[in-house]
Amino acid sequence: MGKGDKKSKKGKIFIGSYGNSRKRASNKASVAVKTAPTPVVVEAVAEEKPKAKRTTKKKETAE
Repeated sequence: MGKGDKKSKKGKIFIGSYGNSRKRASNKASVAVKTAPTPVVVEAVAEEKPKAKRTTKKKETAE
C-alpha cells in the first residue's frame, strides 16, 4: 500500500487519476448559478425605541 498501489488514495494522488478511492470535489457553485434564485420577501421592521437607561435609587439615610 503505497505510491505504486492503484487502488489506494495515495497511489491515485501519485499517478494523478481519480476513482472510488479519490473522488473529485463536486462543483455545487455552478449548479446554484444555473438554477433561478427564489424571490426573497423582505418584511418591514418597525423601528425600536432606545431603551431608557436604568439609574439606581439612592439609599435613604436615617437621620
